[in-house]
This record gives sequence, structure tokens and C-alpha cells, in this order.
Amino acid sequence: MRCPRCGGERIQRDYDNAITVARLAGMRKLLCNTCGHVFHGFDPLGKLTRAPAKSDPKLETRRRGPRFHAHLPTAISLIYGAPTGGKVSYSDPSHGHCEAINEFGMGLSLVGSRFSEYQLTRVGTLLFVRIHLPEVSIEAVVSVLNHERVGEGNKSKWFLGTKLHQISDEDKANLTAYLQKRAQNQPLEIFD
Repeated sequence: MRCPRCGGERIQRDYDNAITVARLAGMRKLLCNTCGHVFHGFDPLGKLTRAPAKSDPKLETRRRGPRFHAHLPTAISLIYGAPTGGKVSYSDPSHGHCEAINEFGMGLSLVGSRFSEYQLTRVGTLLFVRIHLPEVSIEAVVSVLNHERVGEGNKSKWFLGTKLHQISDEDKANLTAYLQKRAQNQPLEIFD
């Protein structure tokens, strides 16, 4: 049996049952695991089963590069306008911290009193960050991948997972040098 939309062969029973009369006649609601299309198909013997997507737990924690936990002072500004047009403006910086960093992105925390919830929670929002490393400051444009509100009441803050969108060659070299230094000083962790 093939999917009528994409022609894929990875078909299973849909999680929503067809009406009883149709099931008695052998008709089932089917789901294509390739494209997600739901359609009706003939399966009188019930050979197709429901099978949730299986994922390899080893792949869930796989990263492109090592992540280092840090507590680096950071100034975070929103970018207004489209960066493709060449004309953008920046909001006043808000003080925050870089809590995790690697060569592809960073985890930023801030008390978002300067920014609205909509601005911080929209995936793809561009931020201009200035991170104060121990020996030098670097500047980069990052885009928001995910967000989380952490804490309660007056102690609540935003945690933003971001990826690097744009960084100068000089700042990239400074970041790489910092990460290499951190990798050498990082203790070896062995897990059983």
C-alpha cells in the first residue's frame, strides 16, 4: 500500500478510528509516516497497526559541538527591521547572562522587563548580543530558537536558546579561542 500524496510505503493505522460501519467493511483511516497525510484505505484483516515514531535516545543528545556552561555578562538588544535591507535599528540593551555557549549558539538568560513577551517568544527573532568573555568582548547577531520562562514572581526570568546568525571573523576567532581554552580546562566526566 502506498500514500496517495507522496507515494511513500511507510503506512500505519491512524490514531483516530474510522466510523464503525466503515471498519466492519474493512476500511481504515491510515497515516503516512513520510508526509503525515491521513487517508482511507482497505485493510480488512487489520494487518496495519498503530506504531508511534521511534527515536534513538542516543541521537536526542547529539550536538554538533561541545556546550560549555558559563556565567558571562551579556548586553542583549532587539533588532528592528529586516537585516536583508541593510537598515536596521536596535533597542536599548538589556542586561543578561550567557549561561551556555558553543560555536553554533548560546543560551541567554535575562529579566525581560525591557522587551514584550511577544518579542522574546517569537521563533526567529533577531537579537544583537555583546558577550563579555574574560579577556575580550564579542558581538554577534543571534536568532531565537526556543524560549522558557524560569522561576516565579519577582525572581522569574527568560531563558532563550539561540543560534548564531552573524558574527565577524575576528569575533569568531575570539570565540573559538575561548572555547578551546574552556575545553582544555574542562575536567573529564565519566558516566557509568
